[in-house]
Amino acid sequence: MDLKKEAARKAVTLVGNKSVVGLGAGSTIAYLVEFLKQEIDNGLQLTFVTSSFTTLQLLLKSNFPVQQIASVKTIDIYFDGCDQLDKQLNALKSGGGIHTHEKLCASMAGEFVLIGDEAKYVETFDTCFPLVVELIPEAFSFVPAEINKAFGDVKTAYRMGDKKDGPVITANGNYLLDVYFKSWPGLSTINPTLKAITGIVETSLFYNIAHKAIIAGNEGVKVLER
Repeated sequence: MDLKKEAARKAVTLVGNKSVVGLGAGSTIAYLVEFLKQEIDNGLQLTFVTSSFTTLQLLLKSNFPVQQIASVKTIDIYFDGCDQLDKQLNALKSGGGIHTHEKLCASMAGEFVLIGDEAKYVETFDTCFPLVVELIPEAFSFVPAEINKAFGDVKTAYRMGDKKDGPVITANGNYLLDVYFKSWPGLSTINPTLKAITGIVETSLFYNIAHKAIIAGNEGVKVLER
């Protein structure tokens, strides 16, 4: 059984007619696009926004109506995956490097729903995944030094391009810094502390934002609420 596909199948049932639907990135979201196409073919009327270039291509390929994020004030429901999700529905989104746009969509949404398989659902975050911060290039030296002042002994590393020389450049023209904690500090302190450092745009910790999570496991699909 493909757990990601089952999670996506359940997610479709939360989408109402004439909704503005936001979509993030990842393989589970790709399944969700497939299921939504079936519903649209059966008469469901939807408008889409997305934080992901890859998802945008899937939507355009299916001739779905897509708007720019900047053109809408609110999103009815926003779906996204994550690297890890804890029992309080806090999420860590470190892989794609588009967390600033993703967090904007999540904040705009009347309902923000995380979807994925049970392997992502943990009691507490482990330290194999970094926290990622997006920062302006001019703060290249300043931000890592300030993070170490704030949190002590942490490892920081700029995300480097594998097909280009130099750092990965975000859609906003910024850099990505991976921050590895030896043990996680209190999650409630992380975003306020980091976003108080001049030059940091956003972090990949989605703290106290998600309304629901759809978790698929071998024993079925669960819908969890904050």
